[in-house]
Formats: sequence, structure tokens, C-alpha cells
Amino acid sequence: MFAGKTIRLLSAVLLFSFTTSLFAQSSDEILAPFKVGTFSINGSAELGLVFRDALIVELDAANASLENAGMVPEIPMPDDMIDLIERYEYGLKRRLYEIANYLVLNDLLDIDRPAWIHVLDTIDTLPPIMYPGKIMNAAVNFYTHVNETGTPEEIAASRRERRENRGAPYLFLKPTRGAVIGDGDSVVIPYGRTQTDWEVELGTVIGKAAKYVSAEEAQDYIFGYMVTMDISDRGGRPPGGFQGVDWFVGKGHDTFAPMGPWIVPKEFYGDPMEKLRQTLSIGDEQMQEATAGDMIHSLYELIEYASSLITLYPGDVLNNGTSGGVGMGTSVRGEQRFLQDGEVIEASIDGIGSLRVNVVAEEARPRGTGAQLPPVNSYRD
Repeated sequence: MFAGKTIRLLSAVLLFSFTTSLFAQSSDEILAPFKVGTFSINGSAELGLVFRDALIVELDAANASLENAGMVPEIPMPDDMIDLIERYEYGLKRRLYEIANYLVLNDLLDIDRPAWIHVLDTIDTLPPIMYPGKIMNAAVNFYTHVNETGTPEEIAASRRERRENRGAPYLFLKPTRGAVIGDGDSVVIPYGRTQTDWEVELGTVIGKAAKYVSAEEAQDYIFGYMVTMDISDRGGRPPGGFQGVDWFVGKGHDTFAPMGPWIVPKEFYGDPMEKLRQTLSIGDEQMQEATAGDMIHSLYELIEYASSLITLYPGDVLNNGTSGGVGMGTSVRGEQRFLQDGEVIEASIDGIGSLRVNVVAEEARPRGTGAQLPPVNSYRD
């Protein structure tokens, strides 16, 4: 009997010690930094914590396991990524840290993994945010992207002039649902279009409502970062009618906003203006490479400008622009080159990950839909 009481007492002490350790670490320590994403598991979209860019932990199941162990109070898990972002700084961050520490202290990431921990290659990766309230893109925000089609003398003059007079940022809106796709999905070249182009960008995810936020305060309003692409149609408007610049034609087609593969909370990434390196390849050929030093306006200046125009909300995405090396430019390869059916695009940002999408050409569509941009000569024949 005495031995039994000793064992029970020892078990209680060990449990108390483990719980105390868990709570001590959960508030300000993290044993395994994580990323967050959305994944298709058993036919439904599920939030997951990403460890080592290789293991996906179902958030609901991991939290239930932690709560069932009797170590933490019960709290509801977020319904989707925007809900997670909205609640992150209001108690949910602590719980995610507790889950991460629980996984490490119990060796659940390495030994006898439960069924709710998946190897990345065995499940489908969805866009992290399904879907942002708005996507804002910075146009021509890298010096190497200024005048990519001029002569060397013209390019040098254009970039020198821009350095001397940066002016205000130029932002445009990109559609969300319909345009947003995730890792492993396909970019569709619209029927009749022949100048579909690529751009790699850093996607900054807004963490809390921001209006008239200064550049100095901007970091406080960021949730995290992901890889994005701004797929672009350089073919212009159809013949006839108004012939000004048409940003919707250029940026707004289905599948033209790849995002992912996940989001890195800002505390696990650092300051993009000090460490950013973004690249893009088509197949084995690297097309773009840039660091933050090439940016015309800093990420924080972009947030300041955007929030002076419209309120930014949790889950909104602000893309930082792209560098030289896009398909329409001639300064890097000497000639223009556009996306072709069957190619694979890979955009990467150090410290975040790689986003890969396939390229497919859309089959011919019926005439008279209003969706055909050349070969028809007018909106209606």
C-alpha cells in the first residue's frame, strides 16, 4: 500500500513539474517555432501548425489532446485563418505556444506520432487564407524593375531619376476568391492571351485593424509573412474602345494570385527590411533574385500609405512588389519571354519557404461570352 501511495505521489509530482514547465515556457518561450497554414485533410479544410517545413499538426486535434491531458483550460479553436489571425494577440498565441511545447516535451514530433500529425507530402496544401478581404500590391517598387525594356542608358537614367524622387508608393488591388490559389495548384493562361508574366513578392499579412498607421508603428500591425506571386497579363485591352491602362485585365484573371505555402508569424521571421531574399525560377532557370535593399519604398512605408487610403483588417495582404527579371523585360535576358503551357514556377523566400505552381493553357471557350480578349475584334460581333 505504501509503495502504491509513493508511486501515485511521484506521478503527481512529475505531472505538476511537467505542467509548471509547460506554462512557464508557454508565455515567453517556444521550444519549436512553427508556421501556420490551411490544409485539405480528409476532404475538409483544416488549420495546421507547420514544423520543420515537413510536419503538419492538425490544430483542433492537437489542442484537444493538450486539453484532455488536464494541463490547460479549454478554449475554442479558430474556425479559419482569419479567425486565427484576429485572435492571435488576444490569447490564442499563448495556446499555440503551449501546443508547440507540449509536442516537443512529449516527443510527439519524433516518436509515435499520433494520427493528427501528417507528413507534408501526404496531404494537400491549400491557400493559407481562404480568402483575404483584400490584396494590395505595390507597383514598380524595386529599382531593378524600373524600365526593364529600355536601352542600358535609358534604364540607368530612369533608375537614377527614381532614386532622386521616390514619390508616393503606387498600390493596386487584386481580386481574392477566384484569383487566389495555393501550392501545387495551376496558373491558367487565359484563352487567347499570349503574354502571361510572373512576379515573386513578399506577402505581408495584416494582424489587426490599421488606419493612419505611421511607418514607425507599422510592425505592430503585422501578423506574419508568406510567399506570393503576382501573375500578370501584359497583353493589354482588346482592340477598340477605351485604350488606357487596364489593371483588371492585367492582374485580375482567375488563378493570378498564388499564395503560400504557409504563413510565418512575424516573431519567427524577423525584420524583412534586414533579411529579405526573394527568388523565382521557371523550371531550372532562375528568373528573379532580389533583397530588400532594392526596394524603393520599405514595407513599413507601404503600410503607412495603404492605411492612409483604407482601413486594413486582419487577414488582408500587402505585397511588396517585384524586382527585375520579369518576362516582359529585356534587361536581364535580352529578350522577352512569357509563360508557356506545362511549365512550373517556383517562388521562394528565405526563411519562409517555396511556392510551386503549374502552368496550363485554357482551352478555347465559346464565342459570345464576353470573356474573350482577342481574337474577337469587339465585345460583341
